[in-house]
Amino acid sequence: MGGAVVDDEAPSVKAPDGGWGWAVLAGCFVITGFSYAFPKAVSVFFKELIQEFGVGYSDTAWISSILLAMLYGTGPLCSVMVNRFGCRPVMMVGGLFASLGMILASFSTSIIHIYLSTGVITGLGLALNFQPSLIMLNRYFNLKRPLANGLSAAGSPVFLCGLSPLGQFLQDYYGWRGGFLILGGLLLNCCVCGALMKPLQNLKPAEQQHDQEDKKKKEKLLDFSVFKDRGFVIYTVAASIMVLGLFVPPVFVVSYAKELGNEDTSSALLLTILGFIDIFARPTCGVIAGLKWVRPRCVYLFSFAMLFNGTADLVGSQANDYVSLVIFCIFFGVSYGMVGALQFEVLMAIVGTEKFSSAIGLVLLAEAIAVLVGPPSAGRLLDATKSYMYVFLLAGSEVLLSGVVLATCNFLFIKKKPREPAVYLSETVTLADDETNQHTSRAEGQQMTEKKKVINENKNNDNDVRPKSVAVDSQEVERFLKEPQANGDMAACPETCL
Repeated sequence: MGGAVVDDEAPSVKAPDGGWGWAVLAGCFVITGFSYAFPKAVSVFFKELIQEFGVGYSDTAWISSILLAMLYGTGPLCSVMVNRFGCRPVMMVGGLFASLGMILASFSTSIIHIYLSTGVITGLGLALNFQPSLIMLNRYFNLKRPLANGLSAAGSPVFLCGLSPLGQFLQDYYGWRGGFLILGGLLLNCCVCGALMKPLQNLKPAEQQHDQEDKKKKEKLLDFSVFKDRGFVIYTVAASIMVLGLFVPPVFVVSYAKELGNEDTSSALLLTILGFIDIFARPTCGVIAGLKWVRPRCVYLFSFAMLFNGTADLVGSQANDYVSLVIFCIFFGVSYGMVGALQFEVLMAIVGTEKFSSAIGLVLLAEAIAVLVGPPSAGRLLDATKSYMYVFLLAGSEVLLSGVVLATCNFLFIKKKPREPAVYLSETVTLADDETNQHTSRAEGQQMTEKKKVINENKNNDNDVRPKSVAVDSQEVERFLKEPQANGDMAACPETCL
């Protein structure tokens, strides 16, 4: 039976699974919230940007697209910088870039300036924070890692529920320029989160030199050897297919509700419902994934989450009233939260701690292509068919296909991880020692038996030749001495009869 290869190998520094790790988790919660919610929260300002620069909605939509493209597409660059400089310095610089981009955008005079500032600079800053935060979370948690991933992923819906109303409030009172300036100051909190990422240190002096030598030997800015791992290749392919349709329903559900004749307020409430369910689904799924029986099979739980999400899309495509859309948002929020809580946990379990920094960069690069292709393809399908049903059917089919690919390929091509080499070696050595001892004891026993036999035989021979007693009667001695003996003859004496 197939199974995910869980990273059970002991790293050079043991994960504390607590302590300062909870501060790291809090920083990851904030970073995840900014990274995923900020591109959506910026859409609140699109209406004023359209009026300010005289552009269309499709032109302003490129701001969010560029943000997401930078978040995903700069994965390899982030991996190289983390492997070269470490997580904390990279996150500090990323926080400055994220803030600087929004501050510069507040002085923009054209939509191109916003593309470069908000899209490229802020997007790069968020990327330099998001990936290192996941790497640090992976280093601080091992046994409690599924729960930590679930709690960290909950930052996305929480911040989405908070940043969107905040953006609307800032736009109403300060305009889009003032709103961008204040949001830029808010993003400086990424530097605070980066300061929390204290690197783990090995305090054993005897092992420090050995660890440093091993690190120098293994030091690679971007480790492409992860592609030799079949589990990683399967995950990358499945995740790329999933991203094609995963983000489509949240983008189009509000417009779908409006087309069915619902009010704008009621339609916007659907996203709030989805986000509220998502908040509780992610930590709950993290707890379930951390169970002793479930954790070695978390890849199958991730496949189930994909299948669940795709099925929700297919059923939601048949919605024809507001109640059915609310039910769809509830089930989609549960499945969406499960996917969000498990996607990086499964990747950590497949590649392990040492290669995770390179693996996540390469996976995000592959997903960046799908992110750029997915929503625009759904938009073109909507323009061609004039029906949201086909959009949801397409998204559901893509997510379903990803779940089938992940589960089937993992079952057929990935075997369970064999016993740990060290344990197996120790058991082998023990068995070999036991066998050696048994053989040695048997040989010694045989030798002792043979020696006993030889001694007994010698004793028997001595008994046959030598009399039991050498004592001689005194009368016989006197008689022997008195009797004359011929020359050349030897007197027969018991003492000489040997």
